[in-house]
Amino acid sequence: MAGNYIDCIPLQYGICASNLAYLTGITPVHGRHSKVFMTLTELKYIVAVARAKHFGHAAEACHVAQPTLSVAIKKLEDELGVLLFERGGAEITVTPLGQKIIAQAEHVLEQTAAIKELAQQNKDPLAGPLRLGVIYTIAPYLLPPLVKHMIATVPQMPLILQENFTVRLLELLRQGELDAAIMALPLPEHGMHMQELYDEPFVVAMPQHHAWSARKTIAAADLKSEPMLLLGNGHCFRDQVLEVCPEMARFASNGNGMQRTFEGSSLETIRHMVASGIGLTVLPRASVPEMNPADGMLQFRPFQDPAPSRRVVILWRKSFTRMAAIEALIDAITACKLPGVRAVARDE
Repeated sequence: MAGNYIDCIPLQYGICASNLAYLTGITPVHGRHSKVFMTLTELKYIVAVARAKHFGHAAEACHVAQPTLSVAIKKLEDELGVLLFERGGAEITVTPLGQKIIAQAEHVLEQTAAIKELAQQNKDPLAGPLRLGVIYTIAPYLLPPLVKHMIATVPQMPLILQENFTVRLLELLRQGELDAAIMALPLPEHGMHMQELYDEPFVVAMPQHHAWSARKTIAAADLKSEPMLLLGNGHCFRDQVLEVCPEMARFASNGNGMQRTFEGSSLETIRHMVASGIGLTVLPRASVPEMNPADGMLQFRPFQDPAPSRRVVILWRKSFTRMAAIEALIDAITACKLPGVRAVARDE
């Protein structure tokens, strides 16, 4: 069987390439490239390109210059003797054989992260940092009380925090660069362990002296007649608002809908724009400490039943071994008592 598969390389130089050969059916290129010196960095690069379908975007995600990433991938393709990506046009396409190799590369990266986690098994699972990702529309309202509670209860487990979009957080989880991530349903297929945390209703924010100030609740259909301020594309909260408010979704997609729609980069920016009288917006309830503030430039109203809401969840890799750390984090989130949210029972 010697020479039928890509040779195994010394561990100190990279990973055992024979595993890739066995699972993908790749045979070696005989000659000067018969031994494949494959690194975890190269595997990380090809996975990033496959997900981004763009070399520049993949380089940004990996925090390297595009030429560095491109040269490394070309070197790996030459050593394997296969083409992983079809170049040309605006979007990169993964070859059929490349799809098999990249699927195995993802597995290798996940297992590499698991090796580091296994090394912690004989130690205190609550000792050492926990890398936590949170989507932009949850982080500003959950993290302050969460970090305070974690410092009080498990000071030996500091949180290393990252805010980002859902898609990016899922990618970092798969690559082992995050231990857990907090986001909101619905989610794309992810293959992770998931625990549902709480339901968070949406509320309408309006200027202090708006004509609707006498109303106790707001019907989603009524938003059609008002200028609306929404987050820009890429924010999952925008998609959630458009999904759970059917009237808004329909009106936002055709020329006879809302009078005007403006887009902002953050909920806090939009909140200030509403206060200036530009329009109305929809906010997650946890971002509103008081529904009836005694002073200020804004007032808030709940939606009429059935009120739209989102379900917030936490995800972690199936290979992650510090379950006591995840449990401590979930307990801390529950203890935060965010305004207006309803905790989801563990058996729901």
